[in-house]
Amino acid sequence: MKRRRFIAGVAAAGAAVAAGLYRFTDLFVKHYPPTPYDDVLALLTDREQAAKLGASVPGASEPKALAASLRTRLKPGLAAAAKADVAAGRIVEVDGWVLPGSVALLAALAAKA
Repeated sequence: MKRRRFIAGVAAAGAAVAAGLYRFTDLFVKHYPPTPYDDVLALLTDREQAAKLGASVPGASEPKALAASLRTRLKPGLAAAAKADVAAGRIVEVDGWVLPGSVALLAALAAKA
């Protein structure tokens, strides 16, 4: 066996192992079960922590209504929507945290999804 083929085989096997670890474990990236609200929930960095916070959001409605309102609010992006909420005075206190309304609703959707 030639040395180049051996090195190429080891590199291919390493790439296959890395791809398998990426896809089938949470070692590199968290994988969540699919929901109908993944387009909105994709804005969250850590959905588990957002769900813990979102369980305490007061006045959160059902997930379909939350997702529909968030889709319209988050068109320009999460940062822009949060700045607009703060400028308009739409802030919510959740467990001692003062959050923009869109961030609180996004956390509530993560808790319900």
